[in-house]
Amino acid sequence: MSPEMGLVPATAAADTPPQVVGGKGRQLGLLLRYGLPVPDFFVIPAAWSRLRGAGVPLELQRLLQAELTARGWLDKPLAVRSSALGEDAAAASFAGIYRSCLNIGDFSALTAAIAEVWASLDTPTAAAYRQRLGIAGDVAMAVVVMPLLAAEASGIAFTCDPASGREDRIIVHANWGLGESLVGGEAAGDEYVFAEDSSDTWRLIETRIGSKATISRPAAAGGTVRESLPPAKAQAAVFDAGQAERLAALLRDAAVACDFVAPFYDLEWVWDGGQFWLTQARPVTRRPHYTYPALRGQPALWTRGNTCEIMPEPLQAMDWNFSRRGCNDLLEQGWKLAGYPLLPGVQRAGLFDGRLYLEASILQWEAWDGIGLLPERFNALMGGHQPVIASTPPNWRERLGRIANTLRYLRQAPAMGRRGDAEVAQARAIARQLRDVPLPECNEEITALLLRVLKPAREFAGMFFLQGSGGGSLSLLLDTLERAFPGESAALGAALLAGGEPSVTAEQGYALLDLARQAKSAKTGGRPQDDPEFAEAFAAFLDRYGHRGHYETYLRSPRWHEEPEQLLEQLPALAEVDAAALRARQHAAANAAWQRIKRELPFWYRPLLRAQVKAANRDSNRREAARSAIIALLAAGRRLWLLIGERLVGEGVLDRPDEIFHLMPSEVERYAGGHLSRLGLRARVAERSAWFARWQATEAREWLALAPAGQALPVLRSTDEKPAKPDEAGGFRGVATGTGVARGRVRRLRHPAEGLALQPGEILVAPSTDPGWTPLFLKAGGLVVETGGYLSHGAIVAREFALPAVVNLPGIVDQLRDGELVEVDGIAGMVRRLVEVA
Repeated sequence: MSPEMGLVPATAAADTPPQVVGGKGRQLGLLLRYGLPVPDFFVIPAAWSRLRGAGVPLELQRLLQAELTARGWLDKPLAVRSSALGEDAAAASFAGIYRSCLNIGDFSALTAAIAEVWASLDTPTAAAYRQRLGIAGDVAMAVVVMPLLAAEASGIAFTCDPASGREDRIIVHANWGLGESLVGGEAAGDEYVFAEDSSDTWRLIETRIGSKATISRPAAAGGTVRESLPPAKAQAAVFDAGQAERLAALLRDAAVACDFVAPFYDLEWVWDGGQFWLTQARPVTRRPHYTYPALRGQPALWTRGNTCEIMPEPLQAMDWNFSRRGCNDLLEQGWKLAGYPLLPGVQRAGLFDGRLYLEASILQWEAWDGIGLLPERFNALMGGHQPVIASTPPNWRERLGRIANTLRYLRQAPAMGRRGDAEVAQARAIARQLRDVPLPECNEEITALLLRVLKPAREFAGMFFLQGSGGGSLSLLLDTLERAFPGESAALGAALLAGGEPSVTAEQGYALLDLARQAKSAKTGGRPQDDPEFAEAFAAFLDRYGHRGHYETYLRSPRWHEEPEQLLEQLPALAEVDAAALRARQHAAANAAWQRIKRELPFWYRPLLRAQVKAANRDSNRREAARSAIIALLAAGRRLWLLIGERLVGEGVLDRPDEIFHLMPSEVERYAGGHLSRLGLRARVAERSAWFARWQATEAREWLALAPAGQALPVLRSTDEKPAKPDEAGGFRGVATGTGVARGRVRRLRHPAEGLALQPGEILVAPSTDPGWTPLFLKAGGLVVETGGYLSHGAIVAREFALPAVVNLPGIVDQLRDGELVEVDGIAGMVRRLVEVA
């Protein structure tokens, strides 16, 4: 007998190829590996089904007899379930197509049930389903055998809404007894609907009591029988809210364990009166794309034009947990303020090859439908080279609606801004309080501590408004300038904003310059930190800015207070930067822009522009302040999670504390509550570590498109991305985000940790930037970035420092060479190679 013919125990099912154990057998094996409650089982390999023409072979019967005897299952009622090749897969569920048999009472009934399950491969229904999906080739069926659970209640569940495609819902159908009557559509069970609260807990929000007229029970002679339920039992809810929410937590955990990126599963469950069991898990297939009606039929456009600046690398599970809801929190507040009717539950963030994308089609539509911002204009603000949605010219009613939205926004924004200022201060205070607090011993106290970080990160709508909607006033300024100076609005806007009230990021840069000068004058003859005066100043700097760091939006990234050498090594070069010249450059740029406005525009334009410049400067600064506060909360959360990680290392769950970032917070909480085993948690970490390594080895696309909603399967379309190409004169055109013109030699850096290579006055060329790059902006003579738009961090800081900058030039890092002479034109948005004269 070949190895492929031997019975496969449950503990080996996850490691056995699907061609042997089939879809259902493998999924059950994975659930078991991930620490989920699955009944014990074994699998009859699919190869046996190829011999089905002569019934169950004698050799297989001998194997079964020995296996049942060893397990003590000869006298136990069993369940025999189909597990065909390709069944329960992401593209084809085969739900209801193949046969399963329950309450198999003796050995002869078992062999008959196996033959019946195999025979379901050859039914016209199964053949038609395979033909419709284009499935050809090997047709074989593995069989899962497990004890029949004593089902007090059972049912099916979806960890999304399979009808609408909403991802923020869990839907459970429940009936008394076995699940056959529910799965077969013979009984209308109760329906429970769940949504997440601000603590990421799934709460029951709606209950619909079904008729539950029929129940399926084990028959005394084997098999099952349908019975009518007494009216009182039929009208009673299967679960109260507490029981229902415990089931929802288990279902969500199962889906996340199988695929934390797309945890949308169709699961079958059983409640034996004391415990919930999972008996099946398969991805929800043909889930419609949930979007605005006007976008149905159009491709879903996903872009990294903005997110690749703050999260250019793959995300771990915990980063994705915060990002998937955080993006909505940031992007919705302005529209809510304007009274725009947002689509409830729409998701704007996605993960592809481990990278964070935003659905540009939804963002473009909300901006166009809400205030009339053209999709092309939105792309320029956001960054990226993704296509635009199809839109039609508005009628007069739609124009009036957009004007009304804008006026509501302008009327309510000041109050929301003040609320945001207060919440930013609260968030910083909370982060400061938690910066040194020890980790409690009690799990309940640890959860309460984490909630102090999580709640403001979920509930501070004003802070999110400042971070996500800070571009509104800047957009109005650019629109005004574009009407007066067509094609020059970006450069003029950058000049007008240069030298204004500094943001927290600019203040951080100036403070770093002061530190550099102190370090240079330190009288230690060696390390400046040995000088008490410098050490005190450096400690004060870290007290205020130590939560920042390289790519600080990742929880896994160390902060400056953890690795102060990131800053110390920059100080010698920063000591050579002329801060007075920097400020003079800012004031000169702003003065030149105002002089031009005075020359070329009527006097009554000036008060409007001054008000808009003031508002844009204020809102850009608020945006940076809100970001800094959010990062401070993340830094506090990082510290607490690492402390928990150290404890899990001691318990043998993790090998290193930072492996905790491969887990969702809910998974850690379930482990702490005794609902998840140590081995289950280790298996999840191992699987996701492998995913993460594969993601790191991939090249991410700037944007991609999914087939229009309503088609059978979403299919990735090739985007044929093209890097920036030089014009006839050898220049590259991007988005002008800084002011002035600079010439210098190219220094390409892919990470701010490489910053020591940058010499003062060189042109910094980078794939993306975030606040961790700010010290390098102080040294650079100009800035060129592959990604970003007018609202990107690099653009904001470049404007503040009056640094000539051009962004949104894909592939420019590879097109330029270190040391070559270039000109960065922050007025025209051009980067030009210069010919050197010998």
